[in-house]
Amino acid sequence: MKTLIGGAVAAVLGIIGLSVWWKPFLQLLAGGVPAMLLLGGALAVYLGFDELKDSWKKEEPAIDTSSNKDEVEKYKQEIDNLKKEVESLKKEKASE
Repeated sequence: MKTLIGGAVAAVLGIIGLSVWWKPFLQLLAGGVPAMLLLGGALAVYLGFDELKDSWKKEEPAIDTSSNKDEVEKYKQEIDNLKKEVESLKKEKASE
C-alpha cells in the first residue's frame, strides 16, 4: 500500500515538474537522446562483432579423427603386449 501511495505521489510531482520545467526538460531530452543512440549503437556493434567472431570459430575445419582411431588401437595393442610381458617377467622372478 505504501508503494502505491508513493508511486502516485511521485507521478503527480513528476507531472507538476514537467509543466513547470518544460523547456529544460526538452533540452535534457535533446541532449540525452543522441547520447543514448550513440551508446546503444556502440553496444550493438560490439555484440555483433562478438557474434561474428564466434561464428568464425565454428567454421574452422574439424580435425580428422579417423587416423587417430587407428593410432589408438595400435597403442592399445602395444599396452596389452607390454602388460603380458610384465606378467611373464613377474612369473619368472617369482619362480627364481
